[in-house]
Formats: sequence, C-alpha cells, structure tokens
Amino acid sequence: MERWALGWYFSAMTFRPSPNLAHLESSATVAISTEAKRRQAAGEDVIDLGVGEPDFDTPGLASEAGIAAIRAGKTRYAPNVGTVELRKAIAAALSRMSAGRPIDPDRIVVSNGSKQSLFNACFALFGPGDKVLIPSPAWVSYPQIVYLARAEPVMVPGDPEWGLKVSVADLEKHRDANTKGLILCSPCNPTGSVYTLAELQAIARWAASHGIWLLSDEIYRRIHYGPGPAPSLFDLDDSVLDRSVVFYGASKAYAMTGWRIGASYAPADVTKAIAALQSHMTTGASQPSMWAATKAFGDPAIDPEVDRMVAAFRRRRDYLVARFHDQLPGVEFIEPHGAFYLFFRVDGLKPGTTGGAFCTEFMKQEGVALVPGGAFGDDRWVRLSFAVSDAELENGCDRLVRFIGQL
Repeated sequence: MERWALGWYFSAMTFRPSPNLAHLESSATVAISTEAKRRQAAGEDVIDLGVGEPDFDTPGLASEAGIAAIRAGKTRYAPNVGTVELRKAIAAALSRMSAGRPIDPDRIVVSNGSKQSLFNACFALFGPGDKVLIPSPAWVSYPQIVYLARAEPVMVPGDPEWGLKVSVADLEKHRDANTKGLILCSPCNPTGSVYTLAELQAIARWAASHGIWLLSDEIYRRIHYGPGPAPSLFDLDDSVLDRSVVFYGASKAYAMTGWRIGASYAPADVTKAIAALQSHMTTGASQPSMWAATKAFGDPAIDPEVDRMVAAFRRRRDYLVARFHDQLPGVEFIEPHGAFYLFFRVDGLKPGTTGGAFCTEFMKQEGVALVPGGAFGDDRWVRLSFAVSDAELENGCDRLVRFIGQL
C-alpha cells in the first residue's frame, strides 16, 4: 500500500484491550495527586493531603552517593538482581531491625520500586484459577496486580473495632481449595494499623497449615510509633520464611520515592524465578539509584535523619488524633500506629454520603485533596495523609473541621 493508505488503515482499526487488562483500572491515588498538582500549578489554593510520599528530602549522603556514581561512570547495565553491595546493605539493614537475625543477600532481588517487586512475586507464584486473599481496605495496587497475574483477588473485610485488621477467623471464612496466597501489609496503607507479633504468628501458622503463600509488604516498617521497627515476618521462626515473600524498599523510610528502589526476599527457588522474570521485563533497577540506596541502607550516619523524620510523623499523628477527638468527636477514625495516614469514616456524617462524594465536595468547597476509601475497597471511609508540612496539615485540618461542621 501507499504510505497514506497504510496510515488510513491503522487509524481505522479499533483498539480492543487484551484480556490481560480486563480488570485493569488506573491508580486512584496517582490520579488524585496528579490533579492536585495540576490545580496548584494553575495557581489554585489547593492543599494535597492525598499524597503517599514523605515530604522530606532524600538524605544528603544518599543523594551524594548517587551523584558520585554518575560521575564515576556507573551508568551502565547493573546486575539484574541488583548490585552485590546493595543486596548486602539491604540484608544488613533487615538484620539490624530484627535483632541481628541472619539475612541471606542471595535471596534478595532489587527491582524498580516495591510495586515491581510485588508484581514479580505475584506473577511468579499465581495464575489462572488461583485466589489471593487481601485484607480490606487495601492499597489500590494489590488487587490490580493479582488480576494482572490472571489470578483472582478476594477481599477480606477488616474489623473496625480491631483497626480494620483481619483475624485468622476472617481469613478462614474466605478460604477455599483455590486459595494460594495472602497479601498482608503492616504498617498498613491506608489505615496505619500495625499487626502485633502474636497476630503475625497466628496468621503465618494458619497460612502454612493450608499451603498458602504469605506475601508481606513491609515498606512502612521503620515508620512505626511503637518501640523500634514494626513487627515483621523476620521476627518469626525460619520456617515461616520458607513459604513467604517479604517486600521492602527505600521509598518511605528514606524519602526516596523517585529513586525507584524496592526489594523482595524469598526462598531460593522463588528468587530464581523472580530474577528470570525481571530479566525479561526491566533488566533491573537504575545503577545510580542503587548506589544511592546502598548508602541509605548501609551507612548508620543516615539513621538519625530517618529517626527525625519518624519523629515528625509521630508529632503530626498526635496533632491529628487530638484535633479529631476535640473538634470532630462524632467522626470515627482508625488511630494510626505506623505509616503516615489517618483513615476516617464519613458515611454517617450525612445521609447518603460516600467517600467519593465527600472528597469531591471537599475539594470543590475547600480546595483540599483527600483519597476516597473506595480506592481501597471501602467507600465509607476517606484517607488523609499527614506527609505534609505542619503548616499545611494545620491549614488542611482547619478546612476539614469547617467543612464537616457545615454538613
């Protein structure tokens, strides 16, 4: 055909998404953050309390390590699974958080953010006909990633009286012969709830007794308002890790969201499968980013910066909780014990109110971006992020109190 004819032919074709995308939806949290940034760039007075990343800069030592790597010519392909130095640094950091427990760096695969790490594991472990349990409310990407693996996500509602966490009894109600996995997140996005060591132990034993893979997202582990890091699968018996995959990364605790460094820790055979899969997808993470992350995980001089950041989040958490108790006493919320989110309920504020309607009207009237709970599987709730400056948080709370008072 002539060139013009080919152009007409392709423009006339109808795009039909692959069955792989049958359930795919765009990330609601990303969409809300993008819209808030668009409004701010247009000069509107908008406060973004929907953002899911620290408002702090990456620690200077880590940034300088990334810059030094670039200047040293470390800009070529790196090992698919991550550099030896980074995997050792991650293993050492995980070991320090769990009382010196030995962590094998050869069971770690570094990826382009923990989201890819989770995708790698789900794609390697699950497929058509498999079911994966997900405590709800849950981070928006969990069910989408399970769908992309051609498996079926099964949402398990959490108990509001228990911080919207799930028990073994809750999980058992939703288990059947096709249940092959469970995705757990602690500290949890969006609720800020944290599973105790005893709760993790009970869930791990239940999963093992039924041959269920336990996938534990521990990206917020260091952002914990109790003593030390949040409880982890690494605090349990070795046998638990024989049928588990643990996810960690640099994004949250080290304020390195844009560097895109995540990691998985899995049994040797699963690690091998994940590495093979990643070799055909992204060929691993950016080498300068890996050198920056090596510094973040490996240099104790950075720990005080992390501690200061967590202290700021704790102060903001305490401020929010106090204001809700004092000025919004009728609003139910989950008191966060980790991460940097406050999850509060809106369906009882006004007949027919949903999280989506609440957030839309709040943005319209007060110029504040929040994330409706529907994005996480329960539209009776709304997520507020306190990963913003103290001034922005106070201003946003003033507007929230005023808005709810007018409902």
